[in-house]
Amino acid sequence: MATRLPAEVADDLTRLVRRWHQLPLDQALSVSAPVRTLLERYADLVHPGIPVPELGPAALPDQLTVLAYDALAASRITAADVVGDLGELRRALP
Repeated sequence: MATRLPAEVADDLTRLVRRWHQLPLDQALSVSAPVRTLLERYADLVHPGIPVPELGPAALPDQLTVLAYDALAASRITAADVVGDLGELRRALP
């Protein structure tokens, strides 16, 4: 049985994804690096040695959601840490 994301993580992911989808492509591309860095960090927690595929800026929020879920489900990170990471990303967006 799948577990749900903690409410505070789900709320922050929703805010980040909503903001990400408002960005013009050139801005999304210019701020993709910090998102990719976080993706890789979460991936290393639960899938070490497996690179995260580069699917373009439109897929980054979905990839982040999946990897945050995986890391939380595996108890490799706390909800508070994810919320902090998501807040930093959101504040870095133009």
